[in-house]
Amino acid sequence: MRRLEVDAGMPDAGVVEVAAACIRAGGVVAFPTDTLYGLAADPFNDAAVARVFAIKLRPPDRPIPLIAGSADAARRAGRFTPLAQRLAARAWPGPLTLIVPAVAAIAAAVHQGTGIVGVRVPGHAVARALAAGAGGLITATSANRSGEPPAVRAADVLALEAGGLDLVLDGGPVRGGAPSTVVDVTGEVPLLVRAGALPWDRVLEFSG
Repeated sequence: MRRLEVDAGMPDAGVVEVAAACIRAGGVVAFPTDTLYGLAADPFNDAAVARVFAIKLRPPDRPIPLIAGSADAARRAGRFTPLAQRLAARAWPGPLTLIVPAVAAIAAAVHQGTGIVGVRVPGHAVARALAAGAGGLITATSANRSGEPPAVRAADVLALEAGGLDLVLDGGPVRGGAPSTVVDVTGEVPLLVRAGALPWDRVLEFSG
């Protein structure tokens, strides 16, 4: 498994491109976000998504959230209602995951046949740059074996090497704490799916 150091605030484009190229080729990369370290793969590649499940020992009936490099890239994941567009404009980049109707091209394992997918634009520069370089969207499930504590440092990810992890982007420690707030925006009003780092009253404010 390869490990590359990257500046969390101003990521070197060449370093990020090495990791992005790995993802485009079907690889799986551990990377820092504004909450935890995540596992990045191409969400349109069935085999790559299957590798994420295998590396994490993740139950095959659990969906995987996505990260986008920008709000425009996030729209490649699914259909954005007017409500979703308002929240994205106010809360991104940041710890808000929006549940939207998924496009047909997304690997079925990502949404487990539900037809909906969670996506966000993170506040971490490395995560955004990696997603942008990999094609706009990457998976973003936590970089730990299922049931074990989440990874907040690159060293915490090393246990995944045995499962076939290809590369680690080491951006130093991340803040940990609460995960992103998850909100279903498939309808006309927001529905709280998981409380998280963005308070619910702020979500309601942003929703207009």
